[in-house]
Amino acid sequence: MAKSSKPKFDIAASITNELIEIIDRGVLPWRKPWKVGGSAVPLRHSGEPYQGVNNFLLTMRTIVAGYTSPYWMTLRQANELDAKIIKGSKSSAVVYYGTKERGRNEAASEAETDMEDPKSVPFMKSYRVFNADQIEGLDARFHPEPAHLPDYPERAPITHMQAFFEAIGATVSFSGREACYVPTLDKIYMPPIELFEDPRNFYAVWGHELGHWTKARHRLNRSYGEAKFGNTAYAREEIVAELCTVFLGQKLGFSAYTLELNAAYLDNWIRVLRTDQRAIFKHAADAQKACDFLIAASEASQGAKAA
Repeated sequence: MAKSSKPKFDIAASITNELIEIIDRGVLPWRKPWKVGGSAVPLRHSGEPYQGVNNFLLTMRTIVAGYTSPYWMTLRQANELDAKIIKGSKSSAVVYYGTKERGRNEAASEAETDMEDPKSVPFMKSYRVFNADQIEGLDARFHPEPAHLPDYPERAPITHMQAFFEAIGATVSFSGREACYVPTLDKIYMPPIELFEDPRNFYAVWGHELGHWTKARHRLNRSYGEAKFGNTAYAREEIVAELCTVFLGQKLGFSAYTLELNAAYLDNWIRVLRTDQRAIFKHAADAQKACDFLIAASEASQGAKAA
């Protein structure tokens, strides 16, 4: 009798279930302010920062586990550094993307027929990493001293954040008590900074709305269908804006924040994740594009003024 084969590990299902379990607790850990070991982003053993979904996942895991080092590496990389994984340590799955040559008899899917190279097939695979806190024998550089988070005056602009956002050039009205982006007007509405006890929350909300602003057809042309309050297209776009704010905040020094964090907001995440196990990967990639777009726009404008 043939032995039954072991079920293939499904990285998308594993990561999605991990996220759902955390969100079901009623918290979004990536909103917690942190600067671990002098870095605002998780780092590879080489010092290269992670991006996209891996940045998001390792940020979340760092906060949940309480790690003090920003560095992550594989078992092999640790061994090459003459270091050892601490017994009982649990690894974290991250992903990488690539393409492979299509087999002679392998037909292209409908989604792949628009690819520049129809002979290649995109794939996603996973590998396992450990935080430096889970490893013995590493050089001291993998355990840098924690950086002090600066204190800012209440309800007052923060110079470098204000300059960054103003340089992007979006049309913004600072009035009222609600924050939103209105596509038909291509305009953002924001409460004034005086209504925020912590000015970093003001910039986080501004960043969130700018994340939505990038979806316009003449910018990144991002759409998940007709978005109406509470529907799936709306929920998907909210996830992108949230992740965009996480990535922007890592650069500028604030944490993701919205004016409301309630059961309905959390339900946006749960509903999308439960119906599409690959959603977090796509939306993290879209959020990284949005963040990169905003950084490029701001830096180009500030560079032009300085010239």
